[in-house]
Amino acid sequence: MAHKDYVARGRNPKKAPEPEKRPLPWLRIIITLALLLGFGYFLYSINNKAEDPAHKKAQTHATQVDPLPEVPKEEWEFIKTLPEYSVEVEVEVQEASDKRYLMQCGSFRKQGQAEELKARIAFQGFEAQVRPSEGSSGRWYRVIIGPYESKRLAEKQRHTLQRAKINGCKIWLWNL
Repeated sequence: MAHKDYVARGRNPKKAPEPEKRPLPWLRIIITLALLLGFGYFLYSINNKAEDPAHKKAQTHATQVDPLPEVPKEEWEFIKTLPEYSVEVEVEVQEASDKRYLMQCGSFRKQGQAEELKARIAFQGFEAQVRPSEGSSGRWYRVIIGPYESKRLAEKQRHTLQRAKINGCKIWLWNL
């Protein structure tokens, strides 16, 4: 049996599909023409029906305005009754606390970072201290401010530091 030579035979040329011809959209053309003709007729029919505003006579009616009544004098009763109302509030006297507080604003491995934070705090008008401490994971440099006699004063200074974008300060009891 002889072998066939498929290479010499070549490829069958594929015919490109013919593009579909779209019929004219007669319905759309008819509707568009009808709308344009209708709009044109509407404009033609209202063309001369508008009244000329220059020929109108302006009629002004003189109306009598009733005078406004006199404004009555205001009487404020709360000015007279306010001194009679007084609320007595019992305020407990706070005992002087023997607790002192400190604020820790950071803890760093490198002393240079701690000194940088100390300088940023100094620009806000507070005096910070850098204290080295030995821990199980090595030497740390803590940036602390204090001591404070009340926690309220420490909170006030912490809010001042937060407005200066120095966040992360924690308030602790002083036990150094």
